[in-house]
Amino acid sequence: MAKTVIVSCGTAIATSTVAAKAIEEACKEAVISVITKQCKGQEIPELLKQGADLIVTTSTLRFDPGIPVIKGLAFLTGIGTDAVVKEIIAVSYTH
Repeated sequence: MAKTVIVSCGTAIATSTVAAKAIEEACKEAVISVITKQCKGQEIPELLKQGADLIVTTSTLRFDPGIPVIKGLAFLTGIGTDAVVKEIIAVSYTH
């Protein structure tokens, strides 16, 4: 069954697109079926109602979503992206 990953940034355009593509490629290589859903931070609660396994965000969540949250700032800065991708894969295997 595919894992659903919510990918959020400020505008749901540039950074979330880069992050979503990187997540999709890394998961494909790790043989993990994944569906990414891009959104703005304030849209996360609505997407959670549809079901999700993980959130990757460049902003701070002000609530507990009840699923793992990974800071995706590396996708914005380009520093530490490999480590974040490895963390996403690890969480995807365990949840």
